[in-house]
Amino acid sequence: MDRISLSQIAEMAGARILQGSPEMLVSSVSKDSRTIQHGDLYVALRGENFDGNAYASDALARGAAAVLLDSAETAHSISSQHPVLLVENGLAALTRLAAAWRSKLKLKVVGITGSSGKTSTKDFTAAVLGSRLKVVKTSGNLNNHIGVPLSILAASSEDEVAVWEVGMNHPGEIAPLAALIKPDCVIITNIGVAHIEHMKTRDAIALEKGMLAESVNPSGAVILVSEDDKTDSIAERSPAKVIRVGFTKGDLVAESIESDEKGTAFTIIHQGKKYDASIPVHGSHMVQNALLAIAAGLELGIPLASAIKALSRAKPSGGRLEQKTRRGVLYLDDTYNANPDSMEAALHTLRQINGQGRRIAVLGKMGELGDYAAEGYQRTGTAAGKFADILITVGKEASAIATSARKAGLGRIHEVEETSAAARMLEQLARPGDIVLVKGSRSARMETLFQHIPN
Repeated sequence: MDRISLSQIAEMAGARILQGSPEMLVSSVSKDSRTIQHGDLYVALRGENFDGNAYASDALARGAAAVLLDSAETAHSISSQHPVLLVENGLAALTRLAAAWRSKLKLKVVGITGSSGKTSTKDFTAAVLGSRLKVVKTSGNLNNHIGVPLSILAASSEDEVAVWEVGMNHPGEIAPLAALIKPDCVIITNIGVAHIEHMKTRDAIALEKGMLAESVNPSGAVILVSEDDKTDSIAERSPAKVIRVGFTKGDLVAESIESDEKGTAFTIIHQGKKYDASIPVHGSHMVQNALLAIAAGLELGIPLASAIKALSRAKPSGGRLEQKTRRGVLYLDDTYNANPDSMEAALHTLRQINGQGRRIAVLGKMGELGDYAAEGYQRTGTAAGKFADILITVGKEASAIATSARKAGLGRIHEVEETSAAARMLEQLARPGDIVLVKGSRSARMETLFQHIPN
């Protein structure tokens, strides 16, 4: 965000300046008192188990320029030396502020949603567009009703394009976020079973994700995956042109995919010509994400050669098939999150990588599956039986993966309760040349396994 005055903030957010100079400037917005930077506006939000108003004094002590509160009692308790804005509801004020700021921005917006691969696609797209343009992108996974407004407020008037994730886990969440970001280009990575506990069916997920396609600027584009069975129905809902990418057909096609310890090489077919490309990560699904990014780049004027060069240097966020080598063993850290679709993709990647060593999968639980849990774990176990040589499951819920893997014919299976026990098991089993996939939902905290594995 550009430096703007409290009076401007108050007007955009619908706030009242309780104390402080209306001319005071703030440079950015934060909801977390622990990470406040000097010059920030601290916005107090409420949740089921917390009240951000209680941390206003902490935010000011850490250097916040001003605070925006929705507790009159707290607001009146703040020392008169500190600027205070008062509103009825902190989240509503944050949303109004973001909407007003978005209306002032002249940048182009790429909105990204999908059941999996959003963050990797965001990182690839930002890398492609960043080869020629000034880009701002979603930080981490700030893609919900709080994160999207914060992402908008992180953009400045100097930015030429924004790449923003839009997530959901309940019906009715995409449309208001789409209205906030006002996308010129939309990418939908896939329609899978993530969050199916709340959405119930893939058709419902497709309906919800497709709301982003409906919101796109009619002069822009929607980029979809050719092989996804929900693509046609989503394409029909778009007021803009549709660009398709895939492995068998589309405006951009990838073929001849080969993975080694350095990453993945592939050939792009575009307008009848072939181009060599590579990404420094593994997996066909990552190639698909790269194609989506290239399509967005082409739509926004990035030459294909520039996009390919940018992708060769792109690095997805941590925990997305991040490579780590420990004592000659290659680890694929895919611990950021997991659902049956991404589990299958990661296990397929484990088998795809060229190498003579064994394939070891260390898998934890998956969240938000609801009634789909039994089928989801069965799918994952079957894939483990097909693509892994050794399976280690972590935690009670993940034992269902082991059960299905045994039925699929996998013989070497170990079930443990904690990541520390999985690490000890790996010390006994893994040897130089082996490739180990580590994956599970955020709640499984599978990333803690690496704290127990010596470098």
